[in-house]
Amino acid sequence: MSNTAKPKIIAYLKPHCGWSRGVRAVMEKYNLPFEDRDIWNDIHQRVEMIQKSGQELSPCVEINGKMLADVSGDEVEAWMLEQKLVQPSGGQVAVPTDRGCSDEEHAAQRGEIPVHFKG
Repeated sequence: MSNTAKPKIIAYLKPHCGWSRGVRAVMEKYNLPFEDRDIWNDIHQRVEMIQKSGQELSPCVEINGKMLADVSGDEVEAWMLEQKLVQPSGGQVAVPTDRGCSDEEHAAQRGEIPVHFKG
């Protein structure tokens, strides 16, 4: 693949997931265009992800027809470097690329108010 050609990337992501934010951050770091498919609000995208990946965990990222299932941003970046789809970049990302959401973030996404008990 030439240095000017961009890989075809379809990312099956959740809108607010820490893992999904990490994948988006890696795409931004390398200035890679990609299809951001919302598996949280669009059941058809979720079904397609499960059919293509053979499992239900996300994120899943399809790059030039190769499905990377249940991956972190770090894993996607390492795979693209190994395949020489991108060159090493010293660019920084704004969010962690190797973790999910905290319990507080999950509660906020569901509209729940954390309950703290006093002893």
